[in-house]
Amino acid sequence: MQTGMQHAHLDSWWLLIVLFLVTYFLIRAGVNKGAKILHMIVRLFYIVMIFSGVYLLSMWGFPLTHVIKGVLAIVLIYAMEMILVRTKKGTIGSKAPMYWGILIVTLVLILLLAFRILTF
Repeated sequence: MQTGMQHAHLDSWWLLIVLFLVTYFLIRAGVNKGAKILHMIVRLFYIVMIFSGVYLLSMWGFPLTHVIKGVLAIVLIYAMEMILVRTKKGTIGSKAPMYWGILIVTLVLILLLAFRILTF
């Protein structure tokens, strides 16, 4: 059974992923004002995700699987931010596949851990 905080955390992650993708495509399309507004909202969601994740970890007593998932989530946030910032500046260049790779691998690992397909 999930608590209200778990639902809020999970739903916010899905919304964050969608907002990240919309922001990325707005930057690529040159819609700077809309992209800037959404990028700030995405950054707000980073903070919400970190705080709600730490709160959930403290509620559960910091189990190893969830701590690893939290560390991977920080790496995922890093990859998302680097993709958006470097795309906006036009400096992503040859590092784009690396950041997208980090994003995809960490997202898959987080989902595997979240749905208890991968356990420790």
